Amino acid sequence: MKKNDAKEEIKITKEFNMGELVYKHPSAEEVLLDYGLHCAGCFANSFDTVEAGAKAHGMTDAEIDEMLERVNEVLNFQE
Repeated sequence: MKKNDAKEEIKITKEFNMGELVYKHPSAEEVLLDYGLHCAGCFANSFDTVEAGAKAHGMTDAEIDEMLERVNEVLNFQE
């Protein structure tokens, strides 16, 4: 894997809107699916934050942090 050539590092946080995440960064969807979040097809993705959506699925703060770490790795590195 090599670092993304983008000038600014992408940093997704718990406050990021879930629908916007999936729309702007489709590669994040695979990570979300790994954690049981089927956000692309969910009606709530237009108003839920990453944190709210994850907590609605029973995820702990530690699991959310781990998931976001993976999302950010995927978005900032490419093969």
